[in-house]
Amino acid sequence: MKKVVIIGSGLGGLSTGVVLAKNGYDVTVLEQGNQIGGCLQCFYRHGVKFETGMHFVGSADEGQILNKMLRYLEIDDKLLLSRLDVDCYNVISINGQKFNYANGQEAFINQMASYFPSQTDNLVQYCQIVNSISTSSSLHTLKYDSTDNTINTEYQLRSVNDVIEHIITDPLLQKVLVGDLPLYAAERDKTPFSIHAFIMDFYNQSAFRFVGGSNTVANALANVLEKYGGEVCTRSKATRIICNDTRAIGVEINGEQVLAADYVISATHPMRTMEMLSDTHLIRPAFRKRINSIPQTVGGFSVYLHFKENAVPYMNHNFFCYNTDTPWGCEQYDDSIWPKGYLYMHMCDKPLQQFARTGVIISYMRIEDLKPWWHTSVGHRGTEYETFVHEHAMRLIQSLCKQFPGLDKNIEHFYVSSPLSYRDYTGTEGGSLYGIAKDVTLGSAGRVPHKTRIPNVFMTGQNINSHGMLGCIVGTMVTCSELLTSKYMYEQIVEANK
Repeated sequence: MKKVVIIGSGLGGLSTGVVLAKNGYDVTVLEQGNQIGGCLQCFYRHGVKFETGMHFVGSADEGQILNKMLRYLEIDDKLLLSRLDVDCYNVISINGQKFNYANGQEAFINQMASYFPSQTDNLVQYCQIVNSISTSSSLHTLKYDSTDNTINTEYQLRSVNDVIEHIITDPLLQKVLVGDLPLYAAERDKTPFSIHAFIMDFYNQSAFRFVGGSNTVANALANVLEKYGGEVCTRSKATRIICNDTRAIGVEINGEQVLAADYVISATHPMRTMEMLSDTHLIRPAFRKRINSIPQTVGGFSVYLHFKENAVPYMNHNFFCYNTDTPWGCEQYDDSIWPKGYLYMHMCDKPLQQFARTGVIISYMRIEDLKPWWHTSVGHRGTEYETFVHEHAMRLIQSLCKQFPGLDKNIEHFYVSSPLSYRDYTGTEGGSLYGIAKDVTLGSAGRVPHKTRIPNVFMTGQNINSHGMLGCIVGTMVTCSELLTSKYMYEQIVEANK
């Protein structure tokens, strides 16, 4: 059996481990912390559970792409999903004006056309383009060799606003259609329209929350991995990928133990991977420089709310709020105008939930705002840091209460995480929400390949394809195809879904 060492136990690392273990590889997944899952992690305070990263997913209905992938990974029957409201899974609020996103292409068009009657034909054209992009990818349709590279290339090189403003003539509708841009931290004139299209299609088909939190996904994947003989080792920080003159031969753990490997797959941020390969000549300086210079998405500041018992009705949709007249540019702020916008959600604890126990408010925050505490660690940042985050948490809660008056009176406790928290728990560069930023102005220079110059070292996770549930799993399939071939993997996925 070939020995595979996977660095990082987020969704990318665990799903890669499951696929390879199912196919006869001897897999060990290394996790530096006490808890597996990366962005799938949850935490408890006062006996109450909070969601940190994977707040909701799409395309999980029977026969849809995520459902098929979960079945292939053998965890579809181990997860309980709660459907968001089909007529308003997302609510977009721009300067107090609210707009609902409805599930399904026809329902979405009809809903938007009720707000903007003159734009019906343009909405149809917009949805047709979104559909053409999503179906052009063989990994989203599971049709081997069906990729339409012409469509993919065109919309990877055109920005979100360029395409939407070309199709949609109503300025307000242009903004409403990008109302969920915090899901991918889009930036005007930079983020490719293809990213927007995949995410819009993913959630518009169907939208769900994980009952009990997304760490159920991590635990389910770990159980499947162990069923096939693999293992996950916590408190095992990969400190170095050891190479000889031609290839990797093992991974150093915690600066001491060395684990031999035939293949090494890094599911960490590419900059962390380069650090672990710092003493080998097999990575060219130009490649290192390119990886280390790619821009990152903005960081996130989260306030976790613990509500009083039976006080806050469960909100079965996501609420995107903008305090200005546009969703664009929320990452550009000064202290006097923060927060310009936020995303507010509840966690689903049980089916048919009536009252929320917990919720989260997420707003953009640049890592530069936290410069005085860059070299500190969790729990040891000092009183000035605690004052800073508490003040910003209160501002975010006050902003939320303008839309939900009196909500603050129903908060039992609240907890805060900053980009520094995210950096320290997940290893992402600068605490960025989604790792490396896709940028049309950089072209291929802004993309991270799953292959390195070292023949048996690969990368996986949100940075090599896209972030989110489906983006990470598609990245897993791309990486694993190097060991199993694409055709064989397609056949396996199709067979698992018969």
